[in-house]
Amino acid sequence: MCSKGRASLGLLSLIIFLAACRAESAPRQPTNKDALKAEAKQMRVWTDDSGKFRVRAALVQAGQAEVKLRRVDGTEITVPLERLSQTDRQWLAKVAGTADSEVEPGQWVTFRGPNRDGRSPDKGLLKEWPEGGPPLLWKIDYIGKGYSSVVVYGGTIYITGEINDKLMLLAMDMDGRQKWSVEVDAAWTINYPGSRATPTVDAGKVYVLSGNGVLGCFDAATGRRLWQRSAKEFGGAPGEWGYAESPTILDNLVIFKPGGQNCIVALNKNTGQPVWASRGFSAGPEYGSCLAFTHDAVQAIVTGTQKGIVCVNARNGNLLWANDFSANNTANCPTPVYSDGYIFWANGYGRGGICLKLGPRGTATEAWTTRDMVCHHGGYIIDNGYIYGNNGNGWACIELKTGQTKWRDRGVGKGSLCWADGMLYLFSESRGQAALATCSPNGLEIKGRVQVAGEGPSWAHPVVIGGRLYLRYDTNLYCFDVKAK
Repeated sequence: MCSKGRASLGLLSLIIFLAACRAESAPRQPTNKDALKAEAKQMRVWTDDSGKFRVRAALVQAGQAEVKLRRVDGTEITVPLERLSQTDRQWLAKVAGTADSEVEPGQWVTFRGPNRDGRSPDKGLLKEWPEGGPPLLWKIDYIGKGYSSVVVYGGTIYITGEINDKLMLLAMDMDGRQKWSVEVDAAWTINYPGSRATPTVDAGKVYVLSGNGVLGCFDAATGRRLWQRSAKEFGGAPGEWGYAESPTILDNLVIFKPGGQNCIVALNKNTGQPVWASRGFSAGPEYGSCLAFTHDAVQAIVTGTQKGIVCVNARNGNLLWANDFSANNTANCPTPVYSDGYIFWANGYGRGGICLKLGPRGTATEAWTTRDMVCHHGGYIIDNGYIYGNNGNGWACIELKTGQTKWRDRGVGKGSLCWADGMLYLFSESRGQAALATCSPNGLEIKGRVQVAGEGPSWAHPVVIGGRLYLRYDTNLYCFDVKAK
């Protein structure tokens, strides 16, 4: 086993720290989480993937790519996750899954939600809307022009908009009253002017990428700029419609795509200093965001580019695999999704989708392709082994593992979606029409509609969090109450 390496602050070190802190509080009944935390501290035999090397040690820290162990004699060693046996990885996943560092309920911290999969953690929501739609809590019209969605964090709503040729980041309270606003960069004023990227919030900081490629980090409480970098510093340049990516947070990194030789870049999220740049390929950034996922103990970043879909190692940016599906398309906008060992990615302009089955050690093979999910911008979600998403001027459902199309339906026409409490929330890109619909491979059934106002295309995805539905159309932001009574 490797005895060198740099220990990173991981999920389980946080668990142990929190457990120690909570020991000073009032007594409470032990839970299953408590048992697993205690298990993490105990000595156990660890085995490498070859089965030849074993060591008795206790877990000290677990990061996304390595673990730190303390042997019986008190010495510490660091071992890459990929070197551990399958049994050790499974044990580690069981314990790490009890971490108390998950996003708190009622928070939607980045584009497409806490796990960037379009799925809300909300429960107890309406299964059918009344005539005219759910109750409107408030509407505001001062956010500026744009296509970005809201994020909700710590009792504050964040969104971006173009105001007077400037890209502005705005913070509001839960009643829609503005707390502060700050200029991020000059606005993108050609080819559909308006804000593009949804902000990302993490640990009291807000990260925003402008259409011109300026990445800014701001204090979430005050809007004070903490640092900024530019895609140009890494040799990147925007596509025809500007940068539209929502930054990705992974451990101590903030990740985005400048494009070019350094297509994907990871920076220290606190300082903005470069940590790694992707290697092994060169591609234009296109318009989707990155997705972080773990498969077979390999932490990876997958994203769409101008040359197809690519996946890199999250530790160092090295290329793991690539597929040229949808290369040189007019525009590749959606973000890939991961589920149960599969990656799915689809695009518009007649391209459709591709599903890749992931193998061991960061490998992937093409499982199937389809023309039944021609998805321009509105994305897709996976639920119980089925993909639901925008297909041309309507919607489709496809079985994840087989590629079999279960149904096609007009719905509200071309648009975007999210999932919450077993239902689909559909939002048309035109006419301002949103709908609540069933999420079933047996067919799509509309369970209510609501109308909002705006001009031009509506490319902001709907957000359901904290019992509320947020719809952004042009300069207007609507907040609806969708809790069951």
